[in-house]
Amino acid sequence: MATNQPADAPHPHRGSSQDGAVRLTAHVKAGPGGVMTDEVGVITGDVTLTTEPGPDGSVEVRVQYTGAEEWYTLTGSPAPHPPGGLAAFHERVVDAVKAGGAAEVPDTIS
Repeated sequence: MATNQPADAPHPHRGSSQDGAVRLTAHVKAGPGGVMTDEVGVITGDVTLTTEPGPDGSVEVRVQYTGAEEWYTLTGSPAPHPPGGLAAFHERVVDAVKAGGAAEVPDTIS
């Protein structure tokens, strides 16, 4: 099941979701082999990803083709809230996407 977010989702690195929670956003070129999504499998190329706190203390990671309207769940999301904080976890997600290889949400324990 795809998660749709407004087409005007924030483009700065830090934004706010409609409920006021912090949403971190990055525009990234997925590395060779792309990223794995729950809904459509692997996507490649220029993607936008968001990392934000979930309603139950988890972290939700979504990805879309940059400029598209449809958002997908990055496989492994939601994940437990990382002990190092949301920003550090978001950077690990960005690094995983840049590496490609059907990237999924990185392990939150580190």
